[in-house]
Amino acid sequence: MNELNCILIDDETEALDRLESLLVKFDFVNILVKIDVPEEAVPSIVEQKPNLVFIDVEMPRKTGFDIIKEVREQNLNPKFIFVTGYNQYAIKAIRAEAFDFLLKPVDIDELREALDRYYETKIKNGVNNLPLRFKEKYNLTDREIEIINYLITGKSSKQIADELFITKYTVDSHRKHILEKTKFHSTAELVGFVSSKE
Repeated sequence: MNELNCILIDDETEALDRLESLLVKFDFVNILVKIDVPEEAVPSIVEQKPNLVFIDVEMPRKTGFDIIKEVREQNLNPKFIFVTGYNQYAIKAIRAEAFDFLLKPVDIDELREALDRYYETKIKNGVNNLPLRFKEKYNLTDREIEIINYLITGKSSKQIADELFITKYTVDSHRKHILEKTKFHSTAELVGFVSSKE
């Protein structure tokens, strides 16, 4: 599965370590860096360009909301998941357009659901992320575009088949036709190209 690059931000080292211990159970998650000094968060996000940022709300000198605002002022828009012990921040998190909100101590099932939602959202938005010229140039069907969007998230033919209620053979046939149409030598080459256009 394609790696999901994450940054973890929390002024409590114990909370960072606990979240890391849960995330490493998901083999597609790649933790770029753990940050316990809020002032280091924005430069690190700008440099590393993660897909997803797990961030505490209440931190000394700079809140999670401050960091999100500063990151977006840099024209970067990773997904943010708030991780906090305070339920009253949920509404504000929604207003800040945070992707999700997890209460401490983080439950691994809730974490798994949040990661699943991230990939579901990526798939749903994926068709719009594929340049129109790319679709038209290679005369790709809607189903082929759908298959590509699943491939971007790192799903196997079997997993895609289960999601779409079709056979693995059908998925493999689509993959073959996609490569024939686009002239890419491999799925990895195709996914790399498409991902770079998002």
